[in-house]
Amino acid sequence: MPKISVEVPQELLDDLDEHVGEDGKFVNRSEAVRASIRKTLDLLDEIDQRQGRLEE
Repeated sequence: MPKISVEVPQELLDDLDEHVGEDGKFVNRSEAVRASIRKTLDLLDEIDQRQGRLEE
């Protein structure tokens, strides 16, 4: 799996960390970021479909 490097504001990282770990929704930061990317792309696809911009 390719690795990427991104800069994230501390405020977002702090918020992310609240959802990671034994008591969180995600096992680690990578899983949280991947889930967020998937959800964002799905939402963008839905918007494009509603606007007639998504090819079948």
